[in-house]
Amino acid sequence: MICIIDYGVGNIKSVQNAFDRLGYESKLSCRKEDIEACSHIVLPGVGAFRDAVANLQKSGLVDCLTENVQRGKPLLGICLGMQLLFTKSYEDGVYDGLDFIQGEIVPFQLQDAEKKVPHMGWNELVCHRENPICRGVVEGEQVYFVHSYYAQMANDADLIYSAEYEIDVPAVVNHGNVYGMQFHPEKSSQTGEQLLKNFVELIK
Repeated sequence: MICIIDYGVGNIKSVQNAFDRLGYESKLSCRKEDIEACSHIVLPGVGAFRDAVANLQKSGLVDCLTENVQRGKPLLGICLGMQLLFTKSYEDGVYDGLDFIQGEIVPFQLQDAEKKVPHMGWNELVCHRENPICRGVVEGEQVYFVHSYYAQMANDADLIYSAEYEIDVPAVVNHGNVYGMQFHPEKSSQTGEQLLKNFVELIK
């Protein structure tokens, strides 16, 4: 079963609905017992990095997530959830992340006046390396983004897909059993559903 972490940040029901459409059993929970019992963990999120980290800490989930990742359980961070996977964020201050993937979350500083922040809407995926998460997804397929900050990767080997928005925005990242998607796969039609399916089937 998939455990979708319910820690008070964003509308997570749409993520569960996507797994329902794919025929996978999932549960919304912040209980450590459910996280321990599941096969896959999904960390969604919409909103501010500071609030999200505070909620994870208040719920005692940081240690729980760390222990499960160290045991090799697949973890997927979505949107803000992906940003939480990184070392540090500079969103309205400086805040420590989960440090599962090395890098920092920084604001867009765009020169092109026609490009607005947040980066919102459909954008094409550019492939940087092959990965099981890519199965059935062709370079150039589009996914749906909504974000004002992006990840500066410390290690290019952790980058799977990017999207061009004046700069190369990391779109799908991976380090070991930890994956992140900056866009919303649950809102990205068949491409997003294929990526979610690939994540679930990583250990099948």
